[in-house]
Amino acid sequence: MKRALISLFTLIIILVSHETNAEKKPLSVDYPKTKTLDTIDNYFGVEVKDPYRWLEDDKSEETAAWVKVQNKATFSYLDHIPFRNDLKERLSSLWNYEKVGAPFVEGNYTYFAKNDGLQNQNVYHRKKGNAKAEVFLDPNTFSDNGTVSLGGMSFSKNGTILAYSISEGGSDWRKILIMNTETKAIIEDPLIDVKFTQISWYKDEGFYYSSYDKPFGSELSAKTDQHKVYYHKLGTAQKNDVLIFGGTPEEKHRYIYAKVTEDSKYLVITPRVSTSGNKLFIKDLSVPNSTLVPVLNHTDTDTYVIDNSGSKLFLVTNLNAPNKRIVAVDTLNPTPDNWVDIIPETEHVLSPSAGCGYFFAHYMVDAISRVKQYDYNGKLVRDVKLPGLGTASGFGGKKEEKANYFSFTNYNTPSSIYKFNVETGDIELYWKPSIEFNSDAYESNKVFYTSKDGTKVPMMITHKKGLELHGKNPTILLGYGGFNVSLTPAFSISNAVWMEQGGVFAVPNLRGGGEYGRIWHDAGTKMKKQNVFDDFIAAAEYLFTKEYTSSEYLALRGGSNGGLLVGAVMTQCPELAKVALPAVGVLDMLRYHTFTSGAGWAYDYGTAEDNKEMFHYLKGYSPLHNVKSGVHYPATLITTGDHDDRVVPAHSFKFAAELQSKQIGNNPTLIRIETDAGHGAGTPVSKAIEQYVDLFGFTLYNMGFEVLPSLTNEKIKG
Repeated sequence: MKRALISLFTLIIILVSHETNAEKKPLSVDYPKTKTLDTIDNYFGVEVKDPYRWLEDDKSEETAAWVKVQNKATFSYLDHIPFRNDLKERLSSLWNYEKVGAPFVEGNYTYFAKNDGLQNQNVYHRKKGNAKAEVFLDPNTFSDNGTVSLGGMSFSKNGTILAYSISEGGSDWRKILIMNTETKAIIEDPLIDVKFTQISWYKDEGFYYSSYDKPFGSELSAKTDQHKVYYHKLGTAQKNDVLIFGGTPEEKHRYIYAKVTEDSKYLVITPRVSTSGNKLFIKDLSVPNSTLVPVLNHTDTDTYVIDNSGSKLFLVTNLNAPNKRIVAVDTLNPTPDNWVDIIPETEHVLSPSAGCGYFFAHYMVDAISRVKQYDYNGKLVRDVKLPGLGTASGFGGKKEEKANYFSFTNYNTPSSIYKFNVETGDIELYWKPSIEFNSDAYESNKVFYTSKDGTKVPMMITHKKGLELHGKNPTILLGYGGFNVSLTPAFSISNAVWMEQGGVFAVPNLRGGGEYGRIWHDAGTKMKKQNVFDDFIAAAEYLFTKEYTSSEYLALRGGSNGGLLVGAVMTQCPELAKVALPAVGVLDMLRYHTFTSGAGWAYDYGTAEDNKEMFHYLKGYSPLHNVKSGVHYPATLITTGDHDDRVVPAHSFKFAAELQSKQIGNNPTLIRIETDAGHGAGTPVSKAIEQYVDLFGFTLYNMGFEVLPSLTNEKIKG
């Protein structure tokens, strides 16, 4: 009886506390004044004001001063959130476990990546035979604060030389360093001004890479739309590197990638005008002065070489196969009329890999992995038995190897690595993380909901088992919906901490993504882009109907194209969610194509210069151009990086200024600008933890919480 009275008393205190939280006086924000200029553009006779155009100048002292005062206002607000330290402690604690990558053999060594827990960057180790492993390459030594990161690594054929790229401050611009793997000495001057590249070796003599000419003006925002492929011969200066493809003024190829086949026989070049569709050329490297031979001379399909066997090429293509297929063709007559199906198209999207002399056909079935092993004649060897429902990736390995590795994860299971014997099909656990997170206490459920036009859209909802459906669970709705990108189940430390707080994590597979092939992708592009926003809105409404949450406890989250998604939905339906978290977003749809490589995104978006109809469509949903005066927008925390040269931070700067000038009510409108950070790749662990502390702290605080929900629950249990 006494225990019952104590529990009742505790419950009353909690209820009163929650009521007080809901009515608490909001933190006031002293927004910096952002000046406006009379900048006006004319599109097809329509004048469009752009008063914050001056914020596009990332080299000006005035923009730098604006960034400084905005960050001061933002962190002044965030510093007053009472449970930030509790969040940081929990994120740091859970993050602090050893992480290991799959091993791979190069020359006489076996290499693998490892992170002891809170190291800013992963460290590469190696061992010879049964000898003790040694540190080979430690990116944490590249800079004091972890903001210089490792990009790509590529070993010469015999493994004695390594070419690796580094990114400084998160920029997409890279330097390539060349190392003797025995002595670990850098043996040449770095290659500079390299961007969007593979590093592909021809034997041990040199390698192919891609880049743009250094732009005039700011290298972080100036347009770059003439990609080129070069060959670097070891021992020569970069100025003498040979131009292999690109640079013709009459035809712009914005992304060109070059790859040498494993047997060093062919160079494969895939030029692209945009992020979808590519041409395909091959060059026989065994024949001196051979020319490039076209396999496809148009960009109507996505087609690439997955492997070869002598003169027989194996191609992955969506030509006449929206869900993709593998075909074979002889290099003497490589055009499509000579293609022969090896693995035909199925109802599920194919994302294959080649490893150990086999094809591993990875299919997405409602965004869940299924894997089949085939020989090079297209004969099914076996279905690969995966550890569960989730995402499998890997299955690489050189042709002479008999074992390859794959990773497996889902939203509530940390990634583990498995060793797969390609001859017997036996699978053994190679590495499993030791982490203080009880996956068995959580569950993921796949649901289908109906979008505005009747389309069925899948969504994965993950949370603690036994969750009460009362409409008040703090919920993050994460979306992307573009560029043929598929959101498949994967464990995230930050999401685990969110779910520990009783949070719901929901991920819909919106149109515009690649989960159901090219048709699904195209249904969310250009003048069908509204489908993506409607799918996202319908996902929220499903969560409300099933009482997972309600608008007062919902946060919209997305990055890059997902930042556009959040910006568009919050301006179209400002009452839908309590919190909006647009990250590194494409928010100015009339000018996105004028910065860096943005013109290459036109397959998904179209541009305001295409025609009058396209201009009006873009203006109709562009987040920057649809902020209205006198509207209660959600509590908004915009995030970006000052070195983001993919989606330039001016998108976020201008959107923040518009919101701050027009928002009414008490919901804060803040922008958090990370210094020495880019679009996200290579972000140091320390900065990542700080970012999630602020995102989750801002979200929960604006949902009415003064104490972390997990700590409140511990008090109730006590």
